[in-house]
Amino acid sequence: MFDSESGRDPQSRKLTRRIFGAGAVAAAASFVAAKFFQAPGVEASPVVHGTPGQVKIANFKDDGTPLGVQTVPRIVKSDGEWYKQLGMNSFNITRKADTEMPFTGVSWQEHAHGIFRCICCETALFSSETKYDSGTGWPSFWQPLAKENVLEKNDDTMGIRRTEVQCARCEGHLGHVFNDGPEPTGLRYCMNSASMRFVKG
Repeated sequence: MFDSESGRDPQSRKLTRRIFGAGAVAAAASFVAAKFFQAPGVEASPVVHGTPGQVKIANFKDDGTPLGVQTVPRIVKSDGEWYKQLGMNSFNITRKADTEMPFTGVSWQEHAHGIFRCICCETALFSSETKYDSGTGWPSFWQPLAKENVLEKNDDTMGIRRTEVQCARCEGHLGHVFNDGPEPTGLRYCMNSASMRFVKG
């Protein structure tokens, strides 16, 4: 990457060191200036996302036992509040519809008995009973715990029609659902680990 200094005369080596040192100082100064003069980041953003109102959610114990359906207020927060609660990775995925790299999530290889709750609002989303290894590197399920707990929306962001899956209570991005899953549903709910919290039941 950098030329070797062997075989160079002393004057040339001094000049090379000076140029390299000056470049490093300039880069450091640019970094400091960028940090100092940049606009407030997302952690201070007052922009609010979400749909006010109420929604019916099916409640479950951590072992998957149903507790019935309850009407609860939807959760609406500013980007700054979400960022403070979630941190950068889960914020980018759940609030900005980013996608984690395959085979890197904390729960794609989770095989214990329990349920997966929304990292944003604790809504029960999926059960270990319907989780399977899709070979994709993301946690995959053939159905959610309750249909009312997830929203499905058309997503054309990649130039192709996909179906996005969101948490029904906070509208956090979870992943996408595809029609190439196993029986009995034939569906593959391909989720992000960073969108969920696994709770052993």
